[in-house]
Amino acid sequence: MPKFFLVIQWILFWRALGSGACTVDTQSLHQLLSSDSIFGNSSTAPRWSDYGAPQPGAVIHPATEKDVQLTVRWAVKNEVPFFVQNGGNGWATTFTLGCDGIAIDLDLLRDVAFSDDRKLVTVGGGALISNVTAAGSRNGALVATGTCDCVGMQGAVLGGGIGYLTGEYGLGVDNVVSMNVVLADGSAEIVTWKSSPDLFWALRGAGPNFGIVTSAVFKSHPIGSSNLGTAWTGALVYTPAQLDSVLRVISNLTLTPPMSLSMTWALGDTGQPSIIVSVFYHGTEDAGRAAFASILGIGPVADGTGIVPYNMWNAGSASACAKGGRKPTWGVGMSRLDPASWHAVYDVWAELVGHAGFEHSSVLLNVNPMDTARELPVFSSSFPFRHTVSHFASITALYTDPTLDAMALSYGQKARELWQSADGLVHHSTYINNALGDEDLTTVYGISLLRLRALKKRYDPQCQFGQWFPLPCENVP
Repeated sequence: MPKFFLVIQWILFWRALGSGACTVDTQSLHQLLSSDSIFGNSSTAPRWSDYGAPQPGAVIHPATEKDVQLTVRWAVKNEVPFFVQNGGNGWATTFTLGCDGIAIDLDLLRDVAFSDDRKLVTVGGGALISNVTAAGSRNGALVATGTCDCVGMQGAVLGGGIGYLTGEYGLGVDNVVSMNVVLADGSAEIVTWKSSPDLFWALRGAGPNFGIVTSAVFKSHPIGSSNLGTAWTGALVYTPAQLDSVLRVISNLTLTPPMSLSMTWALGDTGQPSIIVSVFYHGTEDAGRAAFASILGIGPVADGTGIVPYNMWNAGSASACAKGGRKPTWGVGMSRLDPASWHAVYDVWAELVGHAGFEHSSVLLNVNPMDTARELPVFSSSFPFRHTVSHFASITALYTDPTLDAMALSYGQKARELWQSADGLVHHSTYINNALGDEDLTTVYGISLLRLRALKKRYDPQCQFGQWFPLPCENVP
């Protein structure tokens, strides 16, 4: 390791000790890891949301997959709690890690490598979605990713994986070929459908409960004449007076595989509410405009659509990637959009952003065609909602003052209740990557919960992986 990085590490370590901050003694771990690994504190691994965030006493940045394995073995041997992050965007309130524990940040494992035929891609455990799309663009191949560049690829996929290409290629979990996984005892295993069918099933939907994915092989799709590397996409802006028309049209719109749609409510630069509908069509502009004719027919006050290359499809997410601040988020899965309940949620959101400190709060809806995902059986992975949910809604209360927590919770819970009252489902369902953390486990794991509980007791009986919507373990009644 260059001397500069060693100096920085020791400065961080002794500064923490000198300030009286709670830390974890990691000196014995220093001796085990490769020299390029980095030892830091929370400042070296910022979180997207500070609300309910873990508070590790040290942050380890392993330089290799072997270093991850050694770190887990060290933590288990020394009874040091730990959690793992790649993008640091998870906002759930299920984190219990305090300063007696460590964070294992995978940000040094961001390699992305395509096979010669470009039909497979190996993605490092810490790679962000932006790393994957940039590499795909350079190599002339598409990968089914999420729609936010700053999110970790593995984190998004281990919860299910929903994005622009879901309609054509299925969920992220449907595109996993194999995973290199560090298990609860520190052993490493290459997990495939053939080698470990139960673990392969569990990881794809509830991954953080079963191990650390240090790298994974995904299907990729070479760009060619029948698979364009561009899409017609962009934002259409509407006024609050057009809200009912927008809701009615979206509720009646049938998305075909090349399509995807999102809707965002946010205050514009003038402080006035904007209804932003982002349309996506993997094809030509003419075909895209025809597919979304009903949305365009409302008459947006601004049209930012155009032909966009693959590595820029997620450009609109940049403003949402800023780290820090308090951002509790409530998610709800739906089988449909009910205009009346959505209008009621709009009134809740408009009241929220009218309060000082909450001006940057927002609402998001993602709608994806699920036809391809539904070609697979419901139990093909532990992601439980492929045959029931197609609309993914969330409200984020964004603020910085902790004294506003109670107000944020009040508005978020009210919006969630309104959505759930008309979600069109037999049982309320929330995509785990959108959930707050106070939900019943059935709400996030659905019909997979019983089998997941049994597998948790087999693969992680001591609950080493117990920070992200934790499943009960053998030593827990």
